[in-house]
Amino acid sequence: MGKLSLFIWFVLLLSTVGFASGIGANWGTQATHALNPEIVARMLRENGFQKVKLFDADDGALRALGRTGIEVMVGIPNDMLATLATSPEAAKKWVSKNVSTHISTNSVNIRYVAVGNEPFLETYNGSFLQSTFPALQNVQSALVRAGLSNQVRVTVPLNADVYESLTGVPSGGDFRADIKQNMIQIVKLLSDSGSPFTVNIYPFISLYTDANFPVEYAFFDGNASPLTDGSTTYYNMFDANYDTLVWALQKNGFGNMPIIVGEIGWPTDGDRNANLGLAQRFNQGFMSHIGDGKGTPMRSGPIDAYLFSLIDEDSKSIQPGNFERHWGIFMYDGEPKYSLNLGSTNSGLVSARGVQHLEKKWCILKPSAKLEDAQIAPSASYACAQADCTALGYGTSCGILEARGNISYAFNSYYQIHNQLDVACDFSGLATVTKTDPSVGTCKFNVMIQPYYGSAWNWRHGYLQGPFGLALGFALFMLTSY
Repeated sequence: MGKLSLFIWFVLLLSTVGFASGIGANWGTQATHALNPEIVARMLRENGFQKVKLFDADDGALRALGRTGIEVMVGIPNDMLATLATSPEAAKKWVSKNVSTHISTNSVNIRYVAVGNEPFLETYNGSFLQSTFPALQNVQSALVRAGLSNQVRVTVPLNADVYESLTGVPSGGDFRADIKQNMIQIVKLLSDSGSPFTVNIYPFISLYTDANFPVEYAFFDGNASPLTDGSTTYYNMFDANYDTLVWALQKNGFGNMPIIVGEIGWPTDGDRNANLGLAQRFNQGFMSHIGDGKGTPMRSGPIDAYLFSLIDEDSKSIQPGNFERHWGIFMYDGEPKYSLNLGSTNSGLVSARGVQHLEKKWCILKPSAKLEDAQIAPSASYACAQADCTALGYGTSCGILEARGNISYAFNSYYQIHNQLDVACDFSGLATVTKTDPSVGTCKFNVMIQPYYGSAWNWRHGYLQGPFGLALGFALFMLTSY
């Protein structure tokens, strides 16, 4: 057996062995200062992750994952669905560029293509109802033409709101009535191609949106009042939600379809129920819950899952809530947030190596500045709009701050995101730079990492990094402040 053949055999063996029991991670890159993909790929390996799910086909990320043996689910964003739905040729080119090339040239272990991401969310108002299935068809056909359909499967990561139970228990599960025909189309194609159903399950969201949701039912400690469904008893929301999907699939003739949990996790900030303690409790509870490989009452066997998420993303949309930027089990710089045993080691999470921070200095409100100054409110608002103030507010990590602390936090966030440029710590003369860490208790004033200019975000937004861009931004801000 030649060296190349031996390597391919080893990768296939590794991915086969790790398929059922290994834990995966979602690697999102909506950050102002994304980590170098090589650092992230090493961090994945050193933490024992056997699978990773991407939300796009970032070339740098895929290259970094080459020859690692890590199983990859590569994503197609929702805004590409219409193009792929109407053009088989576009789907063919996408597969060639983002799948075939990386498998053959970079030895990336691509196992899935995720067509869209939660395209049937009710908040999208049906925007992707007509394009998801034809896009899925065209991508599947492109994989067949490329000779990869036995190696790479298609799937559609869907939110758990695509199914429901009219009886309030899992056995009443079925697909949502308004999208049932769309779902049957998709599930049949997945079944015919030997592909899995991918679902995102979030007990935190249930707690966030429903004040009457029983808190203990979100966790895995067995402290919740159980839910009885005939002869079956459910002690946590995850099992009940998962089995509601199993029933929905079974009722529609797809009872044996494999299921992947595409996203599951708990945020650490941005809401009173988003904190380190609850996140550690949930994620460790989930790992222990699936660690025995028993599955759920309706579906025995190991559960295939991807934690959401690997790293915090400080430029994600906060429309769903301020917690959106705080799902990572690692901070923006690859430092673990809390102790978590992923089952592969007993030593907990391993920090990212090779990360370089900017100088240890911070931007704060001048001690001499008066809170009554008319420029303070618009300056702080501008800083928060351009940076990240989601750690401020009731029940958050920085909810302990007084008014001056809140303003300083906003100023510093803007300053760090803009690479500590002098012009980014001015705010009409209200701000100053200090080398004394202003962090207080649970509220950490971050020092940003060195920017990785190979990331798509930094290239697209690079004009914001230069002093001219900042000066222009401040000029426009001041002109519109009066």
